[in-house]
Parts: sequence; structure tokens; C-alpha cells
Amino acid sequence: MIELRPFHQLGHADHGWLNARHHFSFGDYHDPANIHHGSLRVWNDDEIAPNTGFPPHPHANMEIITYVREGAITHQDSLGNKGRTEAGDVQVMSAGSGIRHAEYNLEPVTTKIFQIWIMPTQQGGQPTWGAKPFPKADRSGKFVTIASGFAADNDALPIRADARVLATTLKAGETAEYALDATRFGYLVPATGAIEVNGVRADSRDGVAIAQESTVKITALEDSELVLVDAA
Repeated sequence: MIELRPFHQLGHADHGWLNARHHFSFGDYHDPANIHHGSLRVWNDDEIAPNTGFPPHPHANMEIITYVREGAITHQDSLGNKGRTEAGDVQVMSAGSGIRHAEYNLEPVTTKIFQIWIMPTQQGGQPTWGAKPFPKADRSGKFVTIASGFAADNDALPIRADARVLATTLKAGETAEYALDATRFGYLVPATGAIEVNGVRADSRDGVAIAQESTVKITALEDSELVLVDAA
């Protein structure tokens, strides 16, 4: 099953400093038929104006992955962690038993991110934060795992979830395949470009919900940058 979720039909919230699209129910956007996809709970497409951001706020019992598409995000939290994550890089936060954090765009340009929340396999635990660069050249033409709950994915940022987050860049005409167990859930978003997923076209920032498919075949119709979640 391939279900296309066009960008213009996603939940929308414009706060002035933050222009957000919600692939799943979030904040004031509530669709009882669209709460999650497997353990994937949130996929927000956020555009954050220069010198603004999210002031300190709490989280608990959630794995939060931030994929920076343009600009950079500056993080600080109640554990004393601080870091700047720029385009092409990824940060993860395991909220665990509870953490407060803030995220600001301290850049002179709009920062654009995907923020992805995945439900953890265990409640509580010590909260953690980490960030890592994933150069786009290293994932050209192939999927690279950028965050994972599987020990074998030792180059990825660790999360406490039965899930992995992958990224690739494809030139127009290139194809990539991903083996997805038919009992698991996939969710794919092209950050840029246009693709076909098992024959279904998706344009930039559209969502593609995948279920009961053993192979995901992606063909780039234009030069494209993609993010895929494989979740229980």
C-alpha cells in the first residue's frame, strides 16, 4: 500500500516566526484518522525565521530526530548540552524520563528542518542528546542510516526505538531500493526534487506512507534528497 499525502493537504500552522506543516496530528491540527504510522508519531516540516526559535520546553518518553535541510539549528538543554547542527547534519534527543530544551535559528537566513518523533520501546531512562554530520556526497545513490535503534547500525546516531531513519540523494534517473519487512511501516518524504515510489509520484515535501510492501523502489524524476523512516 502506497498512500500519497500531498504537501498542500498537510496540517498547517503559521505562527509568523514559524511556518509549519504537520504530516500527523500535532498541536492544533487534529485528524483522528492520522495520529501515527506505526511507531512514527510526528513528522513536522518547519521553517524557522532568522533569530527566532523554540524557547525552553519539556519532553519525555519520545525519540526526537532533527534533520536540517537548510540553515542551522542551535540546541541547548537542561543537561548542559549545547550544539549547532547545520544543513546536512542530524541531531537526536532521547527525552527519556524528562528533559527541557530550546532550539533557535541564530542564522541570518530561514532554517528549514524535518522534525521526526518516534515512540520509544521503553519508558523513562536517562535523557541523551547527540549530533553528527552526514555529508550528502557519502549518501549519493544509496541509503545511509542516520539514526537507528539497531546495534548493527553503529555509524548511525542511536535512538531507543524499533526504527531507523535513512537518507539518500539521487540524481535524475537514478534508482534506489530498500527492503521493508511487510509487517513494518515506511514513511518517505523528498526534501527536494520529485520521485516515484513503487510507481506513485511524489513531489518535494509530499509524504508517502508505505505499508505491506516488501520492497520500496524509488526512482528520481529530478535530482532529489530523501528521508525515510522504517518503523515497527
